[in-house]
Amino acid sequence: MEAAVLSTLEYNKIRDMLAERTGSIMGRELAESLVPVNDAGKVQERLAETAEARDLLNNVPSVPLGGIRDVRATIKRAELGAILEPHELLAVGSTLYAARRLKSFFLDLPIAAPLLSSVASQITALRNIETMIESTVTEQGLIRDDASSELSKLRREIKQTQGRVKERLDSILRSSEYQKYFQDVLVTMRGDRYVIPIKQEFRNNFPGIVHDQSASGATLFIEPIAIVNLNNDIKQLMAAEKTEIERILTVVAGHIAKVSAAISENLAVLARLDFIFAKAKLSIDMRAIEPVINHQGYVNLIQARHPLISVEQVVPIDVQLGRHFTTLLITGPNTGGKTVTLKTVGLFALMTQAGLFVPAAPDSEMPIIGNIFADIGDEQSIEQSLSTFSGHMTNLVGILKKISADDLVLIDEIGAGTDPSEGAALAMAILEHIHTIGAKTIATTHYSELKTFAYTRHGIENASVEFDIQTLRPTYRLLIGIPGSSNAFAISRRLGLENGIVDRAKELINKEHADFEVVLHALEEQKKSFTARLDTVTRLEQELNKAKEKLSVKEQIIAEKKTVVLAKAQEEAATIIRQARRNAEEIISELKEQFSEHSGRERQNAIDNARRRIKASSAEVNRFDIEDLEHLPGLPAAMLKPGMTVYVATLKQKGEVLTVSGTDVTVQLGILKFTVPIAACRALAESGKHQEPTASKRVSLTNVATAARQIDIRGTTIEEAETILDKYIDDAILSGLSEVLIIHGKGTGVLRKGVMAYLKNHPHIKDIRIAELNEGGTGATVARLA
Repeated sequence: MEAAVLSTLEYNKIRDMLAERTGSIMGRELAESLVPVNDAGKVQERLAETAEARDLLNNVPSVPLGGIRDVRATIKRAELGAILEPHELLAVGSTLYAARRLKSFFLDLPIAAPLLSSVASQITALRNIETMIESTVTEQGLIRDDASSELSKLRREIKQTQGRVKERLDSILRSSEYQKYFQDVLVTMRGDRYVIPIKQEFRNNFPGIVHDQSASGATLFIEPIAIVNLNNDIKQLMAAEKTEIERILTVVAGHIAKVSAAISENLAVLARLDFIFAKAKLSIDMRAIEPVINHQGYVNLIQARHPLISVEQVVPIDVQLGRHFTTLLITGPNTGGKTVTLKTVGLFALMTQAGLFVPAAPDSEMPIIGNIFADIGDEQSIEQSLSTFSGHMTNLVGILKKISADDLVLIDEIGAGTDPSEGAALAMAILEHIHTIGAKTIATTHYSELKTFAYTRHGIENASVEFDIQTLRPTYRLLIGIPGSSNAFAISRRLGLENGIVDRAKELINKEHADFEVVLHALEEQKKSFTARLDTVTRLEQELNKAKEKLSVKEQIIAEKKTVVLAKAQEEAATIIRQARRNAEEIISELKEQFSEHSGRERQNAIDNARRRIKASSAEVNRFDIEDLEHLPGLPAAMLKPGMTVYVATLKQKGEVLTVSGTDVTVQLGILKFTVPIAACRALAESGKHQEPTASKRVSLTNVATAARQIDIRGTTIEEAETILDKYIDDAILSGLSEVLIIHGKGTGVLRKGVMAYLKNHPHIKDIRIAELNEGGTGATVARLA
């Protein structure tokens, strides 16, 4: 990309915004030198890096990018054998720590970031150099006492000698002999020597070396002769200390020089990561999205916002170019947003190919542009004696010599600055030439001839920036497919120009032009109406899709629940069947043992227990059968025929249809007949098979209507008694009896116990009791019917 284009489209301002979000000098340098590329693979990689960094910023509390220092010059000096200062060592240590911390951060990431992790993996952790620097220099930039044993010894001796000097000085200051000589009773320093302020007139009375005097000359600063040797010792020790510090710094610098290549590589990696995260921060601040790169060469921007216009003022625009047409001709009033549209498309292309996100709606698409050429703004040059027209034409001549099919050309006010007829003709010829080459072009104009030109050329489309005549303000919305109207008459009338003048102007204008403006106005209004309808349809479609998604989720949940319930029911049924089989096998085994080893009474007890267990298992299995039958479909009256087998939901029993009468049907349930509503009947798979009822299963109601209040079952076994009582209780219920007397005799009590156990579990028995003495006492049982 040419530097002039980057400046024209204000790409440099975007780079400045990016640089402000870096945290290091090296990262800032990368941001300031960022240029777009036209290699699709590199563009995709740059965008992917930005996307990963943004995901991390959105999902991780903080990314450790602090502590990075520009130590490139320091490393170079170390390589040359120079002694590094303590503050330089601190900077190197801080950078090495930042590198190690960032490497650990990517190793422990909770989310995947393969590209950035790969970059961070290039960092070399130099913990030994870090430790050496930490053990040599304090956080304040001072050499530690324990940096070496020699330095520790020298500093200890310096302190001890300084202590002895102070003791001598204190004794001199306390001496009554010298009190009258002192200007002030204190000790001060001149150079690196301890001195005492002595009055000038007592110079010869106080033995020592004069190092300084006051400005007035009244005070002399004398080093007492008693501490001269001690001060000399201190000076020698401090010289030895300086030599030892230089030796230590030389050793540390030597170790840094040995790993200078690794440190330089770490610096490059840290700068790159800092730069990538700056791109992510910029995308968040701009509320930008990752553009979709298409390889078909078309632009499809949705709700695009110019990044240099404040969010409160910018008006989003939709721009399409390159799919159905390659040239877009924008017309409309001045300050209406035509130039902003040009710059938005051009700047988005530059940002995309630089790996930056663009402020637009999701699914916005950008192609890879070969080169961008722009002729925007007033190019008039006094120094070159060029007019506005000449300046523009000079630019266009240069552009036409360079463009190819993969390029994007942006021209503002094409053909302007000269005679309108000639300018319009030149503009049409230039646009035709660019269109023939195949480059994507966006141009703005005020010429009406170009509007007609765009209508009559395939691949060239009209567009306009909307203008509100009522408020006399542009709306800055881009309308593709409709050329802009000048609105000069309407604006003039709204501003107060006399109607007569406006009407006369309309008379003077070319009739074809006036008709064309009317058609344009009608088209613009129609476009607004269709746009509003399209927005409504789009909104309704989105709502419908959301409703479909919710319904689909609900259906899936129901299906999953159904599958779980059926699986559970099948599992329970299988368990019950297995248990029933085990129970049957146990019962058979017990019965065999009873028949072979025990008496008749014990055998009878075993049989009774076996019968009860079998009934319990049957009831458990039947429970699942009933639950399944409840969900069977109902039957219309036309399908019900005598002989069909149906399930009666209200009675929870299977039965055979006898007769159908209106909305009721008579059904045979066991030995009983019931009249039930047709709605209570459910179809069974075997309902089509006609089964002839057997005479033994039919009970005439006339026969049971005279059932006696008591029954004698003495002499029967428990099994025979249960069969007799089954029929007797049914007859008693149909006869309307509320209480019956069952005579079973006393005997051994086995029959009595069996009968009472049977009655307790019978669904139609409310309660039972031993009969009164006059009714048979313990030899009979009274049962109250439900």
